[in-house]
Amino acid sequence: IIANSRKYSNATFEEIDHLVREIVSLAESCCAEGADPSCYDAGSSALSAKSCSGASPFPFHPGTAACCTQQGLEQKLCLAALRHPPQQLPRYIQPSNEELCQAFKKDPKDFADRFLYEYASSYGQAPLPVLLGSTRSFLSMVSTCCISPMPTACFLKEKLARKSLSLLTLMSNRACSRFAAYGKDKVTFSYLTSLAQKMPAVSFEDLFPLAEDAAEVFSQCCDSVAEDCMQRKLSEHTAKACGALAARDERVADCCKGKNLMENYFCISALPPAPAPKLPEVPKPMDKQLCGEDGARHAKRYLFELARRHPSVPEAALNMIYDTSTQVREECCSAKDPSSCLQAKRQLVGEKLPPFLEKANQFCGQYNQFTFLDFKKRLQESLKQAQPAAGAELLGQLVEQRADFASTCCPHNSPPLYCSSKV
Repeated sequence: IIANSRKYSNATFEEIDHLVREIVSLAESCCAEGADPSCYDAGSSALSAKSCSGASPFPFHPGTAACCTQQGLEQKLCLAALRHPPQQLPRYIQPSNEELCQAFKKDPKDFADRFLYEYASSYGQAPLPVLLGSTRSFLSMVSTCCISPMPTACFLKEKLARKSLSLLTLMSNRACSRFAAYGKDKVTFSYLTSLAQKMPAVSFEDLFPLAEDAAEVFSQCCDSVAEDCMQRKLSEHTAKACGALAARDERVADCCKGKNLMENYFCISALPPAPAPKLPEVPKPMDKQLCGEDGARHAKRYLFELARRHPSVPEAALNMIYDTSTQVREECCSAKDPSSCLQAKRQLVGEKLPPFLEKANQFCGQYNQFTFLDFKKRLQESLKQAQPAAGAELLGQLVEQRADFASTCCPHNSPPLYCSSKV
């Protein structure tokens, strides 16, 4: 259930249930002692044929039709490789203790299956062992507490015991969503700028190795089926971060006081941006540095300097600048005259970049600073001044649209692809 709910995150519970029952039935028949050697091949061919029939009860996928034009093993492999993109925003909302127990007592098996489907399709980017551990402990909590004489006290105790595992699921889902969307290089940049905005007084030399280390953890553990990969490696990374940064930043030092490394990691990642210190103008990298073998690192250093001077610029906006800088390097460093190509691009970007950064920094800075209602009032006033001719309805739509963007994309842990498309 977990594997298929992650794979087909848009599917209904009924579609997943159909598929799972067929797979379990195939396993029961073909893995039994004395089963016919051709059992699996025949059974999986029948499954493929069912997937390709007009009235298939399995999860719909737009790529199914193309797979069904193939034959034999190619068709099976093609169908097996289909998957929906992960959900941008987790939709699972935990019901109240009373609602949980009501559903559990009504039909324990149906309750467990539906919970696994909801939770796994919501947190589908978390590594499989993390999801298995988290769902197993949740179902154990429900079955224990719903028959307890004191359910409220039982839930309180169990939820406290589960806290570290819940955080691991949440954080690894976020990190692995980023890794799937960005790849290792861009995750390094994303992590670097996040640290730069939280600790603008700390140097590139101190933060870059930590960003590389985090990206390495995600590259090793997001797809790993090793039981404790993410928990172990993320704990080691948190210990490194605390060792390197606690003496330089008191907010990090506070986060690192806890005994639970998972909670310390969550605490650091949840820190809001810090005010930018007074820093000199950003030194621009030279042409030969950008086009040298260490060009990517020089580009990251420059963008790091911009991020620490504009601590409230959202990640999606910084990523847009990063993509542009990567494109420029690819285009100009392979041109006949790299210097004049870079010069022309610099001139163009030089005009547009400062106002873009200022606007983004001010917009999310206000979101971080004020309550949501105050932020919306200020938004309405500034839009009214900027567009005095706009009617009340249009103004209301613009306010809602921008407030929605701010609440989803100004916080650092925002959904990467959704926010990139909204910038």
